[in-house]
Amino acid sequence: MPIHTRLILLLIALLMSFPGWTQADNNTVYIFSAPPRETMQVGKDKYDPVARYLSMIIGKKVVYEHPGNWGVYRSRMIKGRYDIVFDGPHFNGYRAARMRHNIVAKIPTIHEFVVIVKKSNTTYKDLGQMGGRTFCTHAPPNLGTLTLLQEFENPSRQPFIVNTKGWSKIYNGVQSGRCVAGILPILNLQKLDPQLKFSRIIFHAKKMPNQAFSVGPRISKKNQLKIARALVAPNSAEPTNKLRKAYNVKGNFVPTSNKEYFHMAKYLKNEWGYY
Repeated sequence: MPIHTRLILLLIALLMSFPGWTQADNNTVYIFSAPPRETMQVGKDKYDPVARYLSMIIGKKVVYEHPGNWGVYRSRMIKGRYDIVFDGPHFNGYRAARMRHNIVAKIPTIHEFVVIVKKSNTTYKDLGQMGGRTFCTHAPPNLGTLTLLQEFENPSRQPFIVNTKGWSKIYNGVQSGRCVAGILPILNLQKLDPQLKFSRIIFHAKKMPNQAFSVGPRISKKNQLKIARALVAPNSAEPTNKLRKAYNVKGNFVPTSNKEYFHMAKYLKNEWGYY
């Protein structure tokens, strides 16, 4: 084999090893993923119908891939393995700012976190008094936890995180005395304690956009537009039904853009492996 032919083949092999490589043929498979908040089977039940729907829309195969754990999710996401992703606003902002993703559809409700203490706890009036105190919350990079930590710039004043999975368990952790305080979405608090008979809010975080879909650069602009339109169309109601139920989405997803999410990337600035 002539040396120039070998060099061309080697160059092609190297290009195919890069995350952004895609073959320009009908055998392209696009990977759709989301954070591993649930088991593989529950993930498939939620996301497989969406993948099949988008496959039909763009005429190319879209497959859902469950990452298994958060470490794998972070690693594969930042290496560009995922072509379509549904996750939190900070991840969407990160991909828009650093990975040439376009954010195309979102949950319509605004996301707002609040910090609560037990109603009978009259010691703490505001968040500034709570440096070094125990907080029931999810492990980072959960957005609620990152929102909390950003309010404590002095490392010696950082709260002590008690890893607690699930918003209701965070609420119950505060009520049981396991933690002095907890952070959770205000919509979840309104369901758990609608009259605030047992809780007291001591901090309202800034309102932010909700979870969203982003589409990566391996997918053509034409097909990105098709996906954007398909996710907010009336026909999306059936394939997105289980996903919307999981996050209490009333109605369909709505259009959005990168501009709404760019500023959310800052929440990952201090998290290892993103910058």
